[in-house]
Amino acid sequence: MAVRLIVSITAAAGKGSELGKLYKARCEDIVKEPGCEQFEVFQSVVNPDRLCILERWTDQAALDVHSKVNSTRAPLPAELRVGVTEREDYSYNRTR
Repeated sequence: MAVRLIVSITAAAGKGSELGKLYKARCEDIVKEPGCEQFEVFQSVVNPDRLCILERWTDQAALDVHSKVNSTRAPLPAELRVGVTEREDYSYNRTR
């Protein structure tokens, strides 16, 4: 069963666009990983310092492999973010 992740990130004040560009470059690499059906970053139009990453993986096994690979990537600059990144995992069942 497919897995959907919704990851919410708060950028440091005024740094949303800069952080968004870094995530966009990372997304372009990650979307090429086996089992990745979607990996996109979105920037809020209401609060430009709020970002959301939408991920969809073919199954939990693909997400597990991604997690291992992702742990080897260099972290993005910590000074561009504040607070804790929030992640929600859902089983993905298309409703339409």
